[in-house]
Amino acid sequence: MSKSSRNLPASDYAIIIDGLVKTEFATSDGVEIGARDLKRRFPMLQVKIYDAAAGADREVSAS
Repeated sequence: MSKSSRNLPASDYAIIIDGLVKTEFATSDGVEIGARDLKRRFPMLQVKIYDAAAGADREVSAS
């Protein structure tokens, strides 16, 4: 799936769940807490954090 098809934010951060952008955050702390909480509650989901400034996403682990 190309990044452009996911409607990625132009600024700040986002949580990507199973390839779809679900929630946007203004701070890195907020997105970290939200993503890790989701991964702990639903470990079967693929949860990633997108950083618009870096133009990259990374996988979140449950721990």
